[in-house]
Amino acid sequence: MAETIELVKDYVRQETLGPLRGAGRWIGFGLLGAVLIGLGTAFLALGSLRMVQTEWADVFSGRWMSLVPYLIAFVFCLLVVAVALSRVNTRPLSTDRADDRRPGKEPR
Repeated sequence: MAETIELVKDYVRQETLGPLRGAGRWIGFGLLGAVLIGLGTAFLALGSLRMVQTEWADVFSGRWMSLVPYLIAFVFCLLVVAVALSRVNTRPLSTDRADDRRPGKEPR
């Protein structure tokens, strides 16, 4: 009985810890990339906002026209979000999927 329990423990470790380590690395790189893209986008948006406000101050003067630089920065942020969302990979981490094992189907 002790041998069976040990065999089950080893199997659970093999089937959970191994994939979790691989997923942890994948998640870590994803979070690092998200933070760096977010910081870069924020700095570029703020920099472009300040540039438009200082260099073209006379163009965007007035009650409602003063909001245009903010609108430009906001549209830039939306554009970065749209590009990032279009690049999200929807395939699973594991290549061992049931539909990939059908006869005549090439695995991804």
